[in-house]
Amino acid sequence: MTPLNYSRSDRVATLIKKEIGDIFLREMDDPQFRLFTVTKIKMSKDLRYANIYYSVMGGEEQKEKNETLLQNAAPQIRRELGHRIRLKFVPELRFFYDDSTEYAAHISELLNKINRKKD
Repeated sequence: MTPLNYSRSDRVATLIKKEIGDIFLREMDDPQFRLFTVTKIKMSKDLRYANIYYSVMGGEEQKEKNETLLQNAAPQIRRELGHRIRLKFVPELRFFYDDSTEYAAHISELLNKINRKKD
């Protein structure tokens, strides 16, 4: 991507992704945060909101617990983010589970079944 096509919101999203990953690894007391991977961040045009997409190791039963954990920790994560980056406003953080890796694995499994039936 050329610098001309790289918007400010993209640059801020890249920075926030790096910092939140580091916050999960180093700053959070609960070791559960070390299992989270930030997969993508979408910033609003005005940089007031950051939609954070994550994946995590664990099964379906963990999803609800993880969502609650992240929602409860969002103010602390936002505060720490404010110490690390220099923006006029620290964006409001909204967390969303990213199931794209599970979907890709499912498609791969289906393709493998089709290939096995051909043999």
